[in-house]
Amino acid sequence: MPRTSASILVVGAGPVGLSLAIELARHGVRPTVIDIALEPSPFCRAIGVSPRTLEIFEAMGVAREVVGAGLRITGRRAVIHRGADEIVHDETVDLSDLPYAQYGVPQNRTEEVLLDKLRELGIAPERGCRLAALAEMDEGVTVELERQGQAERRRYDWVVGCDGAHSAVRKALGIAFEGEAFPFEFMLGDVAIDWDLPRGMTLQAIRPATDAPPDFFVAIPLPARGRYRVSMMAPVETEGEPAEDVAHGIQSDRPGATLAQLQAVSDRLLPGRPQLSDMRWSSIFRISMRLAERYRSGNVFLAGDACHIHPPTGGQGMNTGIQDAANLAWKLALVCRDLAPAALLDSYEAERQPVALAVIEDTVKRSVGLGKPAEPPHRLHDTQLLVSYAGGPLAPEAAGGGPAPGDRMPDIQGLRQVGIGFPLRLFDLTRSPGFTLLAFPKAGEFAEVEALAARLAAAWPGCFATVAILPAGQAWDDPPGIAVVEDAGDAVNGLFGGEPPALLLLRPDGYVAFKGAMAAEPLLGYLQEVIALRPPVTDRRSHRA
Repeated sequence: MPRTSASILVVGAGPVGLSLAIELARHGVRPTVIDIALEPSPFCRAIGVSPRTLEIFEAMGVAREVVGAGLRITGRRAVIHRGADEIVHDETVDLSDLPYAQYGVPQNRTEEVLLDKLRELGIAPERGCRLAALAEMDEGVTVELERQGQAERRRYDWVVGCDGAHSAVRKALGIAFEGEAFPFEFMLGDVAIDWDLPRGMTLQAIRPATDAPPDFFVAIPLPARGRYRVSMMAPVETEGEPAEDVAHGIQSDRPGATLAQLQAVSDRLLPGRPQLSDMRWSSIFRISMRLAERYRSGNVFLAGDACHIHPPTGGQGMNTGIQDAANLAWKLALVCRDLAPAALLDSYEAERQPVALAVIEDTVKRSVGLGKPAEPPHRLHDTQLLVSYAGGPLAPEAAGGGPAPGDRMPDIQGLRQVGIGFPLRLFDLTRSPGFTLLAFPKAGEFAEVEALAARLAAAWPGCFATVAILPAGQAWDDPPGIAVVEDAGDAVNGLFGGEPPALLLLRPDGYVAFKGAMAAEPLLGYLQEVIALRPPVTDRRSHRA
């Protein structure tokens, strides 16, 4: 992937900032990453890693490492107290038809994997570095950084704030972060529990209340046997005053919960009153629901908790932020490489802000309704695989069934390629940075696909891969620049209801960009008018000469 000299500052080296930096580097842009903390946080702020996040991690080349650091979530045990009755119900989670299941990975382990990848790419975060000031200019951004009492002024073309709920970038921009907070506090703890809960199962024990928040105890399994991260309501007598500003997240400046306090809730709600022990850390935390008024101001962007916070129900927070990073990275890289105008970046907020709003509304509804009768959610509800940008600025309407522009492209398994003695997945063929053109040609359309692939390669070198997927029994004589695979299991027809499109263009983040007939001009028109792709600078200079 060609490199660029454009400068980008990523503020924050948590999972969102690290993911953004890795994706930018994969797309040919080397950012600078800073973080105010001298060391990564020891707190297990997030655990859940969604199937969609693991797909992004696969493209980064770290999915195996993240899976290896975690534990597959196999199901949930619900304990509901209604009067004197105690109802216990186990349900399993079967995601075996997906590329990845839901995993529980302590955030510090996720960060370690991402840090290792970033260092492999030749980038190391500058730690103990605080953003003290930020000023937008006509061309770029000036920042003032402080480290060990020394101030330094730098200029960057672009700045992205991935610096959490108390974002210094957002405050410097004066972007409103409106919302509200729950009027009570919660406790977290990393403990061992002696009980019979099957490995990989989560637990949710609830005693509903009519005009008050429910009494609850939630346990999320950690990779070490018998260890869990538990959460529950905090008693009103917890010490210390809540922090000012945005009331959200771990209150690290206050005493944590005691083991006795956690045990008391366990004794009230868990069958058999299992013993909690070996508490490694605990905290008091608060929950707010807030959404940034905008995600962009000139050449400065917000991502992750810097622009959206919400209850932890369903483990959506970190995953939503990583999807922000994946959405922004490829667009910002194209602009930095002068392959697209800055207007393309307007689609970041247009696509991601509605997703965050939906997550806030959903998690608040589920939190407030905890323990109350409700329709069971779709089995993929918390996987983030159902997120779609359909109807957005980069997703024109298209006819036909199956994935449409704006939808995530599902994986296709069982593909066979001549000369390779094992089955392939579609994701094996699409994980390189850049766009992927999927062609489903009929026997008489091979020459058109080959010509189109050649036009794309000539117009935008290194930006496109072309994959032709043929029905079982059909062959093509190894055309140049095209990966030809056979759909041995007829999965394509199943995905598209028996009528696959002739052409399907995938964005670098794995979403469908364009869907159409076997014709070059509509596809090229989409690239030139909607994405507004430009030829490389050298080609433009040659043309002017």
